[in-house]
Amino acid sequence: MAIGVNARTAFSLFFPPILDEFGWERGLTAGAFSMGFIVSALFGPLLGRLMDRQGPRLVVSLGVSLMGAGLALATQIREVWHLYATLGFLVAGGSLGATYTGQSLYLPNWFVRRRGLAIGIAFSGVGIGSIVLLPWLQRLILGAGWRHACLAMAIVVVSVLLPLNLLFPRRRPEDIGLHPDGDAAAAGGAARADNVVDVAWVAVDWTLARAIRTARFWWVALGFATSLFAWYGVQIHQTKYLIEIGFAPTVAAYALGLVGLMGVAGQIALGYLSDRVGREWMWAVGNLGFVLSLALLLAMRQHPTPLYLYLMVGAQGLLGYGLAAVFSAIPAEIFQGRNYGSIFGALTLASVGGSGVGPWVVGALYDRTGSYVVAFWLAMACSLVSALAIWLAAPRKVRAVAGRIHAVRATRGGLDDGRRAR
Repeated sequence: MAIGVNARTAFSLFFPPILDEFGWERGLTAGAFSMGFIVSALFGPLLGRLMDRQGPRLVVSLGVSLMGAGLALATQIREVWHLYATLGFLVAGGSLGATYTGQSLYLPNWFVRRRGLAIGIAFSGVGIGSIVLLPWLQRLILGAGWRHACLAMAIVVVSVLLPLNLLFPRRRPEDIGLHPDGDAAAAGGAARADNVVDVAWVAVDWTLARAIRTARFWWVALGFATSLFAWYGVQIHQTKYLIEIGFAPTVAAYALGLVGLMGVAGQIALGYLSDRVGREWMWAVGNLGFVLSLALLLAMRQHPTPLYLYLMVGAQGLLGYGLAAVFSAIPAEIFQGRNYGSIFGALTLASVGGSGVGPWVVGALYDRTGSYVVAFWLAMACSLVSALAIWLAAPRKVRAVAGRIHAVRATRGGLDDGRRAR
């Protein structure tokens, strides 16, 4: 995660020098990143089916190979379609299998009681990578040019991630004789039964065909699409925006890296808290982080002060990036089962679609209006819609998180007492 996600995030650093070299429109250039995400989203259901059948070794290796090829070939960009094919389709698209989506297809199967915390710890590696890799890449860009930086990143991605992928586990602990959370069979089964709120819902063998006929599936899809619209719409344009309002390129690069570093604490904290109070609450907190960071970015147009920059970094990293800790936990609570990978893969049509459309829409609105004001207000509205959509999906009404299991037991005890009294 530390390398894979930041190899994709590096587009934000390549974006300004590519604009300077070729003079393309901002929306057209950012559209390369969007196109890669949107095209890859079409393969989301297939990726989920592949994960259900073959496991993470094949899926992640495929994503790493595509990203490495895209970064290496980006050194030969001369035309706009070259940009779309390399940093767009191969890097942004290939990252689907190697980063958040690929990991989310199997990681939730390994944890029940500590699902949010486990995912938060795993995804927090992104922050460590961002504070190390992104400033290093920015120095390479300033010293040797963005093409050399692309080649260096390609070498890191392939030489580290492909061998590391050989250590990845199977898609489910049961495949190797283990149980979620490291429990013995009896304890694991008891824990999974105790957290069930809607027994009838959980009893269904959820397939993709059944899932898409439920309102919950579409509320989750809307929540994912709108939140990732805001996330990536900001991320891709943030470096260029900070440079234009007066910050030095190295400061803008460090800001992007510090957001990721803050995300280490944010993802672990929000993941842990989501296991105690619920997924919806932490999803709302994460979206609030993006609303605050966007408001601070707008305030910096008139007051580009270090204080506002630090506050923006904190809001985006500590709160906003915490969304990743509950991203896969939410559908896992609702549609947990042997077909979870296929269902989550289908949800990537919405989530990856939102993250793909966001950068293009933000860039196009800039080209039309001459500023990011309208685009940033739109992103704030999307964050609020996302929080509401996940609340309506209500994973808390299907399975209780560990911190709320006692309430489920108390409710069941009251029902049992009532039955005995009758």
